[in-house]
Amino acid sequence: MTKKGQDKSEEGAEASVRNCYSTWGQTYYEEYYGPDAPYPPVHLDLVKSLLKRFGARRILDAGCGPASMMRHLGSDLALYGFDLTPQMVAEAQRVLMAQGVPESHIWEGSVLDRAAYVAPDGLAEFDSIVCCGVLPHIPPSHDATVIENIKHGLRPGGYAVVEARNELFSLFTLNRYSHQFFMKSLIPTGALSAKAGKEQGKLNQALEQVEGMFRIDLPPLRKGKASEPGYDEVLSRTHNPLLLRQQFEETGFEDVRLFFYHFHSLPPMVGGLVPRLFRETSLDMERNPQDWRGMFMASAFFIVAKRP
Repeated sequence: MTKKGQDKSEEGAEASVRNCYSTWGQTYYEEYYGPDAPYPPVHLDLVKSLLKRFGARRILDAGCGPASMMRHLGSDLALYGFDLTPQMVAEAQRVLMAQGVPESHIWEGSVLDRAAYVAPDGLAEFDSIVCCGVLPHIPPSHDATVIENIKHGLRPGGYAVVEARNELFSLFTLNRYSHQFFMKSLIPTGALSAKAGKEQGKLNQALEQVEGMFRIDLPPLRKGKASEPGYDEVLSRTHNPLLLRQQFEETGFEDVRLFFYHFHSLPPMVGGLVPRLFRETSLDMERNPQDWRGMFMASAFFIVAKRP
């Protein structure tokens, strides 16, 4: 483990994530989708509009949580979903059964297991598969497995709608994430050190100066409610939208597009100085999820892709 609760092996990562979400079954929806959520769930309308555009009738939510999204899609659709965490499955069943969705339409499963994409009633091809809040918890070596499984679970002509946290947002935040991105993804620190020789001390000074350009004490780590690990204490990655789009294309998807959401009109650390202005102008930016600035100013995005 690299830090509390974090294990990048398949079984270890899933166990940590299951533990992290085990106490969220009945509170997750209110915290992130309710009226007191820190930011409105703008991605709900985006997903609903995409599904309507595709004419999707049979929809699978892979990693459905407590049916946070499915409870808003409408009773006229055939809704199915699975989740890794038993407490989330139980809450999703409770919520959706009240809307007339059969209990058997929600089951426990892993996005890494192809068998999980087959419903208990035998339905194995869906018009659309939504996968939201899942990729951050997948070890890098297993991204391809998830993408392949989603493709396999779609009917020909069906669409994947897959959410990820935006790694390139780090270029805008000027905080700990920015420093990590500079050091791990941009600056060739290994190559510099290999060639530094007598200049190693000066190189160290240069890298320390780079670190000083960022607020590495921000944002605060998100910890668990009790003994379970918090969101930032389990594997919770970001994805480069350009590379993830390429990965979907290499898997055989076509018409692969990016839709950004959760815009920030200012770097978050200074947004609190003008909270009303920050919130209102950020929400204004949500009107165009394909705004090129979303590549850097939005903290999340959807890959939307068609199975040929």
